[in-house]
Amino acid sequence: MRLPDMPLHDPFIVADKKTRTYYLYTSNDRSVSGVAGTGTMVYRSHDLRAWKRPVVVFLAAEQKGIWTTDGGWAPEVHEWGGKYYLFTTLHNQNKPLPIPPPNQWGTPFPIGNYMRGTTIAVSDSLLGPFTVLDPSRPVPPENLMTLDGTLYVDPSGQPWMVYAHEWLQTIDGTMEAIRLAPDLSKTVGDPTYLFKASDAFWTSEQIPSGVPNQLPPYVTDGPQLYRGPDGSLIMLWSTYEKNLVNKDGTIGGRYVQTYAVSKSGNIKGPWSQRRPLVRNDSGHGMLFHTFDGQLMMVLHRPFNNARGKLYEMQLLGHELRVLRQRTDLDGGG
Repeated sequence: MRLPDMPLHDPFIVADKKTRTYYLYTSNDRSVSGVAGTGTMVYRSHDLRAWKRPVVVFLAAEQKGIWTTDGGWAPEVHEWGGKYYLFTTLHNQNKPLPIPPPNQWGTPFPIGNYMRGTTIAVSDSLLGPFTVLDPSRPVPPENLMTLDGTLYVDPSGQPWMVYAHEWLQTIDGTMEAIRLAPDLSKTVGDPTYLFKASDAFWTSEQIPSGVPNQLPPYVTDGPQLYRGPDGSLIMLWSTYEKNLVNKDGTIGGRYVQTYAVSKSGNIKGPWSQRRPLVRNDSGHGMLFHTFDGQLMMVLHRPFNNARGKLYEMQLLGHELRVLRQRTDLDGGG
């Protein structure tokens, strides 16, 4: 298979040096995996060009006592303590959450607030099967509607989960972090606020002249952390750029891939925002190195019926830039 033929959303690549194999994790899709159900599948390649048909490594319905079987978004696999840990977002529409009190933007949305968050599962193999550590609840505080949890390990060796707090609860979506126990089975302490989506100063620059700037919602999606050579901390994340006028006069937008920088190198920041890396309805990217040392970014485009796109990247200090899209691998578009 080639990337243009591979349905995928929220791609995450593990470059396994031991087997010189790239593992590309994404939400299970029965049309290519042949297996029904909410879960995670993985494509494999030795050259980022030819990929094996995916195999399913996690199914929510097979987890005894699992709090939900819906979702399966944004799967990531991280090596930690000699094992492999799958982070994936699940949700349960039958478990409504209380509506938070009004904030500076107004009253949060009364519809659509239900239990959503990242669950962690463990395996001895990159090919699974993965078993949920705590089937009773998501890892972040269950009163928060969250998604896209990712693993970050600070310089002291403390593991954290960084996640997006949904705009449905906050109106202006936020990025937050919470410490994890050494075995990743539970959280420790309270969440730490990192930044909000509207901190991205460019989000409304593309609104046509003469059209009044609309208030939120502002969306936070897809955090991934990367340590820069100067010790800074870089976070890839995605949002919607407000650049379209809908037929009813309201403002719409398209998905974009951007990033933020903590020059201090501390997860708590302060975080400063950078301009988008890729537009054109692209996003939920992550960085990895090829086996010959090239820094790469994979993301999906378009948001619906998505396919994987690959970019060669350059990181100078804490400034990240796109060198070129690898259309020879991803088919362009």
